[in-house]
Amino acid sequence: MLKFQIRGENIEVTEAIRDHVEKKVGKLERYFNETPEANVHVNLKVNPDKKSKVEITIPIPQLTLRAEEVNSDMYAAIDLIVDKLERQIRKHKTKVNRKFREKGNPNEFFNTNVNGAALIEEDDDEMTIVRTKQFDLKPMDSEEAVLQMNMLGHSFFIYTDAETNGTHIVYRRKDGKYGLIETN
Repeated sequence: MLKFQIRGENIEVTEAIRDHVEKKVGKLERYFNETPEANVHVNLKVNPDKKSKVEITIPIPQLTLRAEEVNSDMYAAIDLIVDKLERQIRKHKTKVNRKFREKGNPNEFFNTNVNGAALIEEDDDEMTIVRTKQFDLKPMDSEEAVLQMNMLGHSFFIYTDAETNGTHIVYRRKDGKYGLIETN
């Protein structure tokens, strides 16, 4: 059973919005044999440019579903997110079922059909590694890593932090600013 925690930033969560979210996201339950106890975290935000940002996170056993969408129409954003979450479920189901078919032990966590129709197994082309690179990580600070990333024209850069000797990643965010991921 899905339990909803809907939070609004710069917007009042009306009963109509709550009903729409629960109705649309609730349809995802059909993809599971036994509906897991899960809290659906929904964050609704209206930005100053009047665009709505919707984020949905559903932590369930062996999988965390998460998607976000920005759209001028909040209801359309919710619909698009549900589509993204369905694709994630189908992709994960395909991967899990393929592993268990190879071992001869089918996974009963996912429904094999929805409304009497077999689920379409998605092609794994999106997850195929088409190129491998190897390189030495140069010790540097985060500023130098950002400069290197920009010079290469990449959206992320992996480096060894000169002070901590840990492997870190700098990346360009959607808002044009930079983020830093520090590993332990």
